[in-house]
Amino acid sequence: MSSRATHERRRYGARLPCAALPPLLLLCIPACYSMDVTVPSYINALNGTTVKIPCIFTSCYKMDITKFAMNWTYQETLNDTEDVFMTYSRKRGQVELRSTIPRLMDRVTFAGDLDKNDLSITLSDVQLEDEGVYNCYVRNPPDRIQGHGAIQFNVVTKLPPPRDSTIAVAIGASVGGALALLILSMVIVKCLRRQRKQELVSEEKLEEEGKLEAEGAAEEGAKQP
Repeated sequence: MSSRATHERRRYGARLPCAALPPLLLLCIPACYSMDVTVPSYINALNGTTVKIPCIFTSCYKMDITKFAMNWTYQETLNDTEDVFMTYSRKRGQVELRSTIPRLMDRVTFAGDLDKNDLSITLSDVQLEDEGVYNCYVRNPPDRIQGHGAIQFNVVTKLPPPRDSTIAVAIGASVGGALALLILSMVIVKCLRRQRKQELVSEEKLEEEGKLEAEGAAEEGAKQP
């Protein structure tokens, strides 16, 4: 079971734009950066599962297996020393494990593809003591700068409880119902106020017409001898 790292991926390594190179070299090489290593910033792994720890690099230059170098190291914290547990053998042309961390020897395997610049590894049967920082180093001459990616590896004993959608729906329905009642009551109050206002206007208009009729009748009475 692989852990999904829901986070932004980091890119490490020195970036040397061709604009910084001598003018003569600009005429013969394409614009690109030197070394770029992409890894997840952290991984949360469930205890007892199998997890892939990815590391991919890009370079302006094609890999030369006689010069290429790769190392995976482990450290408990960023302040501790690093122990190399996997490396690339130039003589044999293959990735090899080292016995510097015995507990990882039977559980770490190379899961990448050198032809695709993929240096990923797989850690099986994750244990609590596997928690720490995993570093991926790569050198691909003629790139002069060594690429580096650091992954904070966290081990959890249980997954967070799933969110209860029923409760969320019930809360949403109750809130929606209350909001609908509030809007309905406001509309009713507004209609009643408007109706009352119209009634008041009608009453005032009738009173005004009554006064005018009374005044007209009084004037007619005064004119008669």
